[in-house]
Amino acid sequence: MNENPFRAMNLDEDIEKRKKEKGEVVTVWLSPQDRLNLEEWKKLIQQEKDGTAFKQLAYIGAKLLGSQEIKATLEVVLNNYRKNKRMGVVTFD
Repeated sequence: MNENPFRAMNLDEDIEKRKKEKGEVVTVWLSPQDRLNLEEWKKLIQQEKDGTAFKQLAYIGAKLLGSQEIKATLEVVLNNYRKNKRMGVVTFD
């Protein structure tokens, strides 16, 4: 008889089934400063759950990086960097 009747007998199959149903799991280790930042950002977006906050912040970041304004800004900055490097002008790291 099973010692714990409420525990799945084949954990590998259970894990694979959950992955198919719900998706993948990502583990993130945060430094104390990263944790403080996350808590601040969670307040900004009015989201209490860490996982949902990460997903929403990633979505927001992806949208911003894909915007024409950010693309234009990055193009100017990277062009300046390239020109400065070619001329031997290193003022920023």
